[in-house]
Amino acid sequence: MRIPRLYQNCPLAVGANVELDETAIRHGIQVLRLKPDDMLILFNGDGHDYQARLTAISKKQATATIENITATDNESPLHTHLALGIAKGERMDYALQKAVELGINRLTPLVTERCVVQLDEKREQKRRQHWQGIIRGACEQSGRARLPQLDDVMRYADFLELTLTGQRMILDPRSQQTLSQCARPQQLILMIGPEGGFTEAEREQAYQHDAIGIRLGPRILRTETAVVAGLTAAQTLWGDLDQSTS
Repeated sequence: MRIPRLYQNCPLAVGANVELDETAIRHGIQVLRLKPDDMLILFNGDGHDYQARLTAISKKQATATIENITATDNESPLHTHLALGIAKGERMDYALQKAVELGINRLTPLVTERCVVQLDEKREQKRRQHWQGIIRGACEQSGRARLPQLDDVMRYADFLELTLTGQRMILDPRSQQTLSQCARPQQLILMIGPEGGFTEAEREQAYQHDAIGIRLGPRILRTETAVVAGLTAAQTLWGDLDQSTS
């Protein structure tokens, strides 16, 4: 049986007794049915896995003692920043989950002209907490020991004005250029629109900010499919999906 991995937003060290948070208790104790003396792996985003043993469980509390620490180096050599137009519920969740599994380092949710989802301040905070949970769960599942950075929701025009290290590439079905025709970027900033994609005006704005237009084959992809296809292609060309483990 695979040892469960649980994220904890607190300092971790060998010998420490850790009170698991509510999310970890719900998943580890209530869902996975872990019992005292079971092993688990804790991580807090510092690049290490902490092997721990459950020592006490009550109805609303669980304690684990850390016994060992291991450095975990499975981050891609390609730094990827995904700027994604906010899509509807499950589509956004799926896109974000798979993006984390495929190694993104940073995510910026974008408000674009064709965004169907409208967020006021309260809903935006709630959605951001939800997305942070998706990131956490995807890191637990995929074995990543560093959490990608989740930015605040930004308006598209404001994002284009940011000073960023790396090459912006925007998905544009009219472009004749593919990823394989591009030079390897120092860092990749991949821009993908929501349902309906970017408008012509938004694409022109991106080109005015030195973005490169790319296409992912001859078919129009859904937002969540484009995220998976784009990141998979980039990681195969410039990252570690085609990397030998020997």
